[in-house]
Amino acid sequence: MTQLSATQRDLLCPFCAGQCVFSPAAGALVCESCGEGHAIIVDPAHDPTREFHYDPETPHTEQPVLTEDRVHQCETCGGAVVFTGPALSDRCGYCDGPVVLGGRDERFQALGLIPFRLTEAEAQTRAIDWVRRRLAAPTDLADTVSRARVAGFYVPFFTFDSHEAVDYWARYRTGSGDKARTHSVKGSMSIVFDDLLAPASPHITPMIRDGILHDFNPEDLRPYIPAYLSGFAAEQHHLSVSEGLAANEADKRLLIRNRIKTHINKSRIIDIGYKTHTSGIHYRRILLPVWILHYSYNNTAMKVVVCGMRGRTFGERPFSPFKLAGYSAAISALAIVFGWVWGAAGWF
Repeated sequence: MTQLSATQRDLLCPFCAGQCVFSPAAGALVCESCGEGHAIIVDPAHDPTREFHYDPETPHTEQPVLTEDRVHQCETCGGAVVFTGPALSDRCGYCDGPVVLGGRDERFQALGLIPFRLTEAEAQTRAIDWVRRRLAAPTDLADTVSRARVAGFYVPFFTFDSHEAVDYWARYRTGSGDKARTHSVKGSMSIVFDDLLAPASPHITPMIRDGILHDFNPEDLRPYIPAYLSGFAAEQHHLSVSEGLAANEADKRLLIRNRIKTHINKSRIIDIGYKTHTSGIHYRRILLPVWILHYSYNNTAMKVVVCGMRGRTFGERPFSPFKLAGYSAAISALAIVFGWVWGAAGWF
């Protein structure tokens, strides 16, 4: 007789011993055998919004733990996912490549997550609506996407807080021609980042990140409970906090430069430099839900990403060469007509 893990036992239906999965529509566990729903019990003392202090100048005591979960490793992109409940798949949610069973998972513990709110059917509807609105899309694209393989899984993110004391210098131009001038400016400013969302995996592409960034609300966080993951896959946290901060450095630099531009309040800025002192770093480890639809068009693999929280959609799509040629011809015809009218009216 196969011995069940503690997580598997918790996901058995108390009425019929069938397997329960999390239903985004019900916001609860639903038995796949008898259809009974079961509320997820949350410890009120567990605060999923709790943040932890991080000081890069002192040793960090957080250590990864070895769990009973077995990871499935993608042979194409290298992504490692854990399946909870009956979610087992032989395909990778990130790239649709084949996955093979690996060893036990050693990971940092996520303390919070936002459960799926959109069902698979709703995600597919959002994706089809998205491709139908694409300019110059092939006529059969929506039908192709309707047959896409849909993968729902949780992806790892950090949230970071920090205080930045910034000293900057910049140059900007005014005037034109002989009156063109270059000016220098310098100054200081304070920037507070609160809940800056940062991917905690190199497999989270900009398309996945952008689909999630605008829908994140820390008030939606729930405690990390395996019941929320039942029926889904998840990539867990494997980056240390210092690695997460380093991976987010490029995004942070861009945000600081944009804040400096706003602070200078000048147009035609041509150069910006700065140095910053960072303090008050706090972080969370969380999991966020995403649907990814994998499809192929003319033997080219593509995907559409739908945020599992509120449905914001991004994706890859092909273009119809015939529609592009038609649009080009129409624009050229309009330009010719406009030029003819302009000339006939004697406006030259």
